[in-house]
Amino acid sequence: MTSADASPTLAVTRTLLALAVVFVLLATVGWTTIRHRPEPGPSRAAALAAWARDRVGHYPLPDPAATPARSVAAFFARLGPVGGRRLAERHPLVVGNLNGAPVALRYRANRLTLAAALDAERDRLDDNRLSADGRHEARRRADRFASLMRPGRQVLAFDPTGKGRAAEVLGDLERARRVSVIVPGVDTTLLTFQKTHGRYAAPAGMAQALFAAERRASPGARVAVIAWADYTAPAGVGVDAMTGRLAANGAVRLVEMTSALPGDARVALFCHSYGSVLCGLAAPELPSRVTDLAVAGSPGMRVERAAELATSARVWAMRDADDWIEDVPHMEVGGVGHGADPVDPEFGARLLSASGAAGHSGYFEPGTESLGNFAAIGVGSYRDLICARADSACHHGISGAEAA
Repeated sequence: MTSADASPTLAVTRTLLALAVVFVLLATVGWTTIRHRPEPGPSRAAALAAWARDRVGHYPLPDPAATPARSVAAFFARLGPVGGRRLAERHPLVVGNLNGAPVALRYRANRLTLAAALDAERDRLDDNRLSADGRHEARRRADRFASLMRPGRQVLAFDPTGKGRAAEVLGDLERARRVSVIVPGVDTTLLTFQKTHGRYAAPAGMAQALFAAERRASPGARVAVIAWADYTAPAGVGVDAMTGRLAANGAVRLVEMTSALPGDARVALFCHSYGSVLCGLAAPELPSRVTDLAVAGSPGMRVERAAELATSARVWAMRDADDWIEDVPHMEVGGVGHGADPVDPEFGARLLSASGAAGHSGYFEPGTESLGNFAAIGVGSYRDLICARADSACHHGISGAEAA
C-alpha cells in the first residue's frame, strides 16, 4: 500500500475515533443512560394478535401496519360512535395507537390502557420477590401512569411495552388551524416524558411551554401542540445515538402521524437534539401540510445541505452559544455521525436566535428567545422572529399569504 493509499484510510480511522471519544466525553455533560427491563402489563404483541383474530361481522379489522390512515378513518366512520367505543374497549392498546382512528376515541382507549398498566405496576409493588431497584422502578412507572390519567390530559398514543412510548395533545386537535409537534431526542422514555426537576427539558414540559407561548403570541388562534415521544429513542451515547437506525424507524412513525392528523391544519415540527436526525430522515416523505421544520441543538440531519432534505417546508435552525452539541463532529463516515451542522450558514437553513436557552436542554424555557421564535413559527407570525446574527434576514421572502 502506498502512502497515498494509506492517507485516506488513516483519515477515516481518526475520524471514527474522534466521533467515539467526543460522544463518550459528552456523556458526562449531556445525555444520561436509562435502562430497565420490560415490565409486566399490556403487551403490544398480544394486543395485535387479538386484534388480528377479531372480526366486525364477517370482516377482518384493518391491519395497523398496512392500512392507510384514510382507510382506517373510513372504517371507523362506518362503525359509528357506538361501534367504535365497543372496539376500543376490546382492543384499547391497538385503537389508542391507530392512526386514522377518531382522536377522541384514541384518548378514551389510551385511558383504558393506562388504567391496566397502572394496575399491573401496583400489583408489582405488592410482590415480595421484587428487588429494591425493581420496586423503585415500579413506583416510578405507577406515578407516571397515574399522572397521565389525570383529568384533562389527552393522550394520543401510549404503549407501556419496554421503555414505552407516548404522545400527548394540548389544545383542540380536531379544530386547530395550526398544529405544532415537538420531537425530542435521546433518553426519551415513559419515565422521562415529564419531569419535576428540569421540567422544560422533557417532552410534556416542552409542549406546555410552547402551548402557553403560542397562546400569548396569538390569543385568538386555534392552535394545538403535540408532545410526540412515540418512537424508540437511543439510550445514552452508544452506537444508537451516533447512527440513524432508530431515527429512521421513528421517521416512518412521524410521517404516518402527521399524515393522519384530522382536518387540514398547517403543521410545524420542532425537533430537538437527536430528534432533528429523525426529522431530517422524515423530511422527504412529510405531507405538504408540514410547512415548517425547526431544529435546535442538532447533531445533524443526515444531509450536507438543507436542499437535500427534499421538503417544501421551511427549514429553521438554532443553537445556544453554550450548547455542548457544538463540539460534536458534524460529519458522517460509514454511517457514523449525522452530517453537516444545520447552523452553518452554508447548510442553507434560516438561522434563528436561541438567546437565553443556556445550554443543550433549555430551548423551551419560558422567557427565552428560542421559545419565542418557536411560538412565532407555530402561529405563523414570522414577522416577530428574531434572527441569529449569522442570518439577519431569516424571515424575508415569506409572503402574507404563507403566514396566514
